[in-house]
Amino acid sequence: MFKYIFTILAITFSSFISAEIKLDINVEKYKLKNGLTVLLHQDKTVPVISFHQWYRVGSRNEKRGRTGLAHFFEHLMFKGTTKYSGADFERLVKLNGGSNNAFTSFDYTGYYVNLPSGEIEKILDMESDRMLNLLFNPKTIQSEREVVKEERRFRVENSVQGYMREALFSTLYKVHSYTWPVIGSMADLNAATIDDLKQFYKVYYAPNNSVLVLAGNFDIPKVKKLIDKYYGPIPSQPLPKVNIPKEPDQLAPRVKKLKKDVQNPSFYVAYKTTAAGESDSFVLDIISSILGGGETSRLYKRLVYKGQIATQALSYSYTPKDPGIFAVFTSVKDKKYLKRNKQIVLEEINKLKKVKVTDKELERAKNQFIKSYVDSLQTVSSKANILALNEILFGDYTEFFKDLPKYEKVTKEDILRVAKKYFQKHRSVYVEVTKK
Repeated sequence: MFKYIFTILAITFSSFISAEIKLDINVEKYKLKNGLTVLLHQDKTVPVISFHQWYRVGSRNEKRGRTGLAHFFEHLMFKGTTKYSGADFERLVKLNGGSNNAFTSFDYTGYYVNLPSGEIEKILDMESDRMLNLLFNPKTIQSEREVVKEERRFRVENSVQGYMREALFSTLYKVHSYTWPVIGSMADLNAATIDDLKQFYKVYYAPNNSVLVLAGNFDIPKVKKLIDKYYGPIPSQPLPKVNIPKEPDQLAPRVKKLKKDVQNPSFYVAYKTTAAGESDSFVLDIISSILGGGETSRLYKRLVYKGQIATQALSYSYTPKDPGIFAVFTSVKDKKYLKRNKQIVLEEINKLKKVKVTDKELERAKNQFIKSYVDSLQTVSSKANILALNEILFGDYTEFFKDLPKYEKVTKEDILRVAKKYFQKHRSVYVEVTKK
């Protein structure tokens, strides 16, 4: 067993935000014999708990022809076990004024529930039960299959941005599993069998592939006994070797032009970059803020505010477990401005490779991430979420506490270096959607 106590004292924002902030985060980490990782953060200032159960499985663990299984389970896990029905779970949450949800990404699947602290044992019983005894009722599975297919229609096929994002990732990635969408393809959703689902559940929904985080008002010795009582008997499972093909270097620009029933054109300019936790990822976050992070950003000023040739202009850096992307998205005001919008986006991207950003821009971007860092620790649920995320991605939740100094150390020279490294023409992807 390991106990980590982190105290971050006297974090002083620069001139844009002048305040001294003291953060005390006490976390106890240990493992059960079956491999379940447990993180406990006690906070007796609130009468609630936030329970997070995350699994190290996402769409990156799937295979061609069987995509969408990880997200499918996000639905099935709420449909009942041999001991509790799906209605039992919902009843517990609603009667206690709580909230619950789940999410699936390329790299992980997470489930959480926020409840009054008096319901700890009940939620541990229910959550451990659905790790081991999930029902696979053919009628329920078929019903949820249709629900997921409808979600795909809503989020991808009938959504301009969802449609474009799917095209963006399938153009950027050719062999890596990030090439297919988390929700899966319609053909694969139809093809998934009960045996496929049972095998997926057996392999990935195991204690040695999971992280349990509990934050809030509880007694640590009592909770540890309860966790051992409900989770201890669940057997571990042999985990498959992760063998995801490495994406080959891109040697020439890639262009994807789509036609859809839209009022005005939109486009992405994107580049493959780096993975979560790498030093360049912090620089890319700062660049995203300067280039397209809100109304003070370079692109918003030129395209939306001053130029009035776009209705939206933003950029973001997405760094998952494996190398991710940096993307600029622009919604064009009128088709006649499409060429000019693209020209300005490329001008601003190339400018980052040649001219240092200003002190004011760099300071504003750093302050933005400092604020985001502090805001992410305001509630027990957000604390549990960030602890689970870092434990899943890095095998060490303490990585989160190293982020702030890394943002503070980013220099104007770093921005030049990173922009030159990734924003090369032969590494670019352009995805455009115009009216049919």
